[in-house]
Amino acid sequence: MLDHDIGKNRLLNNRQITREGSLKSYRKELWFNVPSRRGFVNITGEVEKALEESGVAEGLLLVNAMHITASVFINDNESGLHHDYEQWLEKLAPHEPVGQYRHNLTGEDNGDAHLKRQVMGREVVVAITNGALDFGPWESIFYGEFDGRRKKRVLVKIIGE
Repeated sequence: MLDHDIGKNRLLNNRQITREGSLKSYRKELWFNVPSRRGFVNITGEVEKALEESGVAEGLLLVNAMHITASVFINDNESGLHHDYEQWLEKLAPHEPVGQYRHNLTGEDNGDAHLKRQVMGREVVVAITNGALDFGPWESIFYGEFDGRRKKRVLVKIIGE
């Protein structure tokens, strides 16, 4: 277990809390291993847990995929919409035939996953108000996987008071 102070910083199990006056900075990594090539995972609960751990009541929260074939986005937690995303993304950048992508000449088969990530985005920023995510109606945070079957991480960075 990593737990020690480094100047004004405190590290605990790959999470970092920094204090500069009343401003806090908190960092946490979330790990995912989607068993299929593509999938969407609602990570709102894990992000809310990180926010609670941070002790930040007012500020900003960044969530970003730390892999170039994965995404983080905000939308409705509705299975029909997720199906529509899957169909739409596959029309925009179909996986097959893998030979259609120059990237795949390197021996990869995930050229489509890079394009899908570009469309869905790398990160989201959410306001924190009164210790909670300041969402609009029906909003949730999702991890989008476009080349799964291996472990990948998402960074949560929280700054505020």
